[in-house]
Amino acid sequence: MRRILIDCKEHIPCNPCQFACPTHAIVVGDDITELPHADPEKCVGCGACVAACPGQACFLIDPDFSESEATIDFPYEYLPLPPVGLEVEARNNLGETLCTGRVVKVLSVPAYDHTNLVRMAVPKDLVQQVRGMKPWRG
Repeated sequence: MRRILIDCKEHIPCNPCQFACPTHAIVVGDDITELPHADPEKCVGCGACVAACPGQACFLIDPDFSESEATIDFPYEYLPLPPVGLEVEARNNLGETLCTGRVVKVLSVPAYDHTNLVRMAVPKDLVQQVRGMKPWRG
């Protein structure tokens, strides 16, 4: 089951993730500069927060994708979109390559307001560190 992971580090006035969440699983607090907090039990894995976050700090993780792999959903703002099955460089917040990942799904739905999400399978032990992929050029 996919659940929210918030990796927000900026204390700035921002709360689109909170308002995008249909189940109220994300709370910013009384001070809009507080970091968002998530209640994974309320999260239904819809991805609305991932698409809404302007800082690309919201992700969905499925730690039980397979015996050896987990998945991470992240916003992808490049064209062309990567094809399913493509093996790519999975990267951390610093842009460093951590491992090889595999694109398992590309989500382009109207509710995401033109933000595409990529679901990538990576080794389970690295899913908490992966934040994206090297852009695919086609």
